[in-house]
Amino acid sequence: MKPRSSRDGTRAHNASAAALLLAALVLSGDVLPAVVAGGGAPSFNYKDALTKSIMFLEAQRSGKLPPTNRIKWRGDSGMEDGKLANVDLTGGYYDAGDNVKYGLPLAFTVTTLAWTALAFEKELKAAGELENVHAAIRWGTDYFLKATTKKDHLWVQVGDPNADHQCWVRPENMPTPRTLYQINDKTPGSEIAAETAAAMTASSMVFRKDKPYSRRLLNKAKLLFQFAKTHQGTYDGECPFYCSYSGYNDELLWAATWLYLATKRQVYADFIGHEAISSSVAEFSWDLKFPGAQVLLAELNMTSSGGLQSFKAQADNFVCAVLPDTPFHQVSITPGGMIHLRDGANSQYVTSTAFLFVVYSDVLRRINQPVMCGAQAVQPARLLQFAKQQIDYLLGANPRGRSYVVGFGVNPPTQPHHRGASTPVLPPGYQVNCGMSFSEWFTPDRPNPNELTGAIMGGPDGSDNFSDKRGNSSCTEPCTYINSLSIGPLAALAIRGPNLLATQ
Repeated sequence: MKPRSSRDGTRAHNASAAALLLAALVLSGDVLPAVVAGGGAPSFNYKDALTKSIMFLEAQRSGKLPPTNRIKWRGDSGMEDGKLANVDLTGGYYDAGDNVKYGLPLAFTVTTLAWTALAFEKELKAAGELENVHAAIRWGTDYFLKATTKKDHLWVQVGDPNADHQCWVRPENMPTPRTLYQINDKTPGSEIAAETAAAMTASSMVFRKDKPYSRRLLNKAKLLFQFAKTHQGTYDGECPFYCSYSGYNDELLWAATWLYLATKRQVYADFIGHEAISSSVAEFSWDLKFPGAQVLLAELNMTSSGGLQSFKAQADNFVCAVLPDTPFHQVSITPGGMIHLRDGANSQYVTSTAFLFVVYSDVLRRINQPVMCGAQAVQPARLLQFAKQQIDYLLGANPRGRSYVVGFGVNPPTQPHHRGASTPVLPPGYQVNCGMSFSEWFTPDRPNPNELTGAIMGGPDGSDNFSDKRGNSSCTEPCTYINSLSIGPLAALAIRGPNLLATQ
């Protein structure tokens, strides 16, 4: 990718436009009044954005909803999931705007939620959101426990995506097949098995006070990692929707890293140091986990390839590839200052980078080291500034002066590409005509009847263009893993303040 050096596109707005945006933000309650008195750039109501970001995950729940459900237009769904194989696979999450439960992004969502709960525990507690994040994690891990009842076997998907995409209907009324997909020793899937192991391991650390539950998660995770490592192979059953383009070496390193952090067992350290493959990349996502593992291992002074590669150096390389002001930058930055890797849920790279930058800056401050980009030293404060810029862009500090978060800020999106939000609440047992469903609920150019509060849109393109139209899924489809990675930075901004510095 050819990077753009202009992250100053937002400065091209004249003073009157900036004043109008600021006034609108104040009226909406999503910018702090202190900013008006003190001048400067808008400071958003990060606590409100944090709360709403978590609420979106609740809107994605499958299964029997709890009495504490805050999304009143949602109801129980997928209550017969697993019935085709005489197993209970109710629960879990729908990944985005459809009604399929895909194992790889679901597990990555839970892993990153668990990491958030561990890395930002103090901030989430101060914001009053720690219990909600724990509940979001447990909603996923309860499902994983159901999907891992047999050794060397994992249920990895519920729902036929092709049939699902032929019907535009809320999950409570879906008539489409709940086809089951699995991996085993004859049909391996190292990516999904290792990612699920990572999710269960990280979650076991979150729930250590609940010793029986934590132990169950960790024991299952150990078996899944062994399964992923012993029966290596890529599972392509989630293609073309979630193809693992990066292979499974990143997931094996990622899972082993979490298992080492949870157990401190030498067997995992040995795998990390001598068997695992690690690589410097410019992306952290559901498909590519190398930078996440490298940031986790950087503080431990660990190496891979028998001592030839430093995880600290590789974590630095990720930063150097992203920041536009280093000699090694690779990632495109839009004229308005947003990271742009590719169209289609590009916001996932915005939130994932912001997350890693905040976490890594905390690591660097603890070990009192900068990022080294060749001879150029990049201080932790630069990472925090860039992370804030990315989050603020999504909240409204962008060339269009609008929010890309539903129900938050100025001119928020009203047409998320999302079946449940765009379909009115229908009576139980309502017979949906799939052939007519698109003309009834997808095609009309009108706001969704149900607000998908807190959903972060897929986002603008590489020129900062955005179309708030349901049919433009590249811009308007939200995903669980976009939001799961936004929660940590938002909690840090809400509690630490705009400089994001953690108390050491």
